[in-house]
Amino acid sequence: MNLSVTAEPMPTAPAVAPEDGQMSGVWVLLRGLSRESGHWGVFPEHLLRELRGQQPAARVISLDLPGTGTLRRQPSPTQVSAIVDACRAELQRQGVVTRVSVLGMSLGAAVLSDWANRYPDEVEAGVLINPSLRPFSEVFRRARPLNYLGLALLSLSRFSTRLREERVLRLTTRLTPPQAVIERWVELQRQHPLGLRNTARQLLASLRYRASRVRPSAPMLLLCSKGDSLVDWRCSQAISRAWGAPLRLHTKAGHDLPLDDPAWVARAVVEWLRDRSIQGVSPGEWH
Repeated sequence: MNLSVTAEPMPTAPAVAPEDGQMSGVWVLLRGLSRESGHWGVFPEHLLRELRGQQPAARVISLDLPGTGTLRRQPSPTQVSAIVDACRAELQRQGVVTRVSVLGMSLGAAVLSDWANRYPDEVEAGVLINPSLRPFSEVFRRARPLNYLGLALLSLSRFSTRLREERVLRLTTRLTPPQAVIERWVELQRQHPLGLRNTARQLLASLRYRASRVRPSAPMLLLCSKGDSLVDWRCSQAISRAWGAPLRLHTKAGHDLPLDDPAWVARAVVEWLRDRSIQGVSPGEWH
């Protein structure tokens, strides 16, 4: 698959608004630094099952960011804006022309933020999981820079695949037994070996990105983990306060919240949608 990557806005089919004020039901999942869609584990199934209780035609699409997974041979952009346009191009290739809701974790949350800011007609709603976005995170980032750097160095290291994945697992989870996922993670790395150059380019894109202090047009939900050893949960709190977005805190999970407690994340998303519906808030509106 040859996916075009460019930082310039690309001509796309106009976003189609759902009829009768309903949400489109298309959800796009975006992972974080050096992780591919396979690292979601069982979370997409949990989310789809919960969503279909409200949206029978709901659809969940897990996208690999350029340089990871099935797109590992592509050069990863060094700007978040270019990653956004790569994702938009892939959705267009898949025939998705309606507005979408986006759930992004870590680097994926930065992609969501930029997407909603630059293309407000395309994003219907967003869920940010454990984001670390400047300028909101600058005070809290200082507390845990070595842990975040450690994760990047693990991705760049020449440890054996199993040892590297075991260490990443220890850094990013608190509730997941290693034996539950390690064989799957090792297999993912064998199928789609992690490129050192692309990992470095993704890290550079993440460090360069600066979110707008002005809240996006699309409504946002923030989910974060108090047990996150990579990103201080107060980063999410700062974003929540600046944007006026609701925040839900998991008291025990680690950075990889959808892996540690996929059912909790899926329920949190659907409860947020249900509360908005009960309150009579139309899709795309904040309040």
